Amino acid sequence: MEASANFSQQTRAILEVVGWRPGRVVSTTRWEVELAGDGFPALHPVARRFLAEFGGLAVPHGGPGVTCAREPVSFTPTDCSGEADRFIAWSERVGRVIAPIGEVAGDTCGMAWLGIDEHEEVYLVVNRLASFGRLPVAMDHLVLGYMPDEID
Repeated sequence: MEASANFSQQTRAILEVVGWRPGRVVSTTRWEVELAGDGFPALHPVARRFLAEFGGLAVPHGGPGVTCAREPVSFTPTDCSGEADRFIAWSERVGRVIAPIGEVAGDTCGMAWLGIDEHEEVYLVVNRLASFGRLPVAMDHLVLGYMPDEID
């Protein structure tokens, strides 16, 4: 994704430690098959590109962030399995196609799923919907600990 060239230096350094590099490409086929079998719509091109570059990465650190604690983030879309109805309902409500890309704060009581729409906006998806903004800012917000903005 061209957006990755515009990450903050701190975000780039953190992502590089967990295995990311510019131009990284992994296959999304297995995830796409599993998600389709779980009732998710086909991944749109933005989600496919995002997962090809960041899929399978996990940022394990927590600690203090900018406007909230830094939570662990995993970019494995099948972490959202069982939640197709939630993603479809929020997509219909906001008029965008929100595709699953992973989870934040996994294995904690604050765990939530992550989605991305066709405009590169990254969402926190639970019983509420909140936005981390569009890439590349969204990645900085996720990795560095910014509270997402609630969507009504």
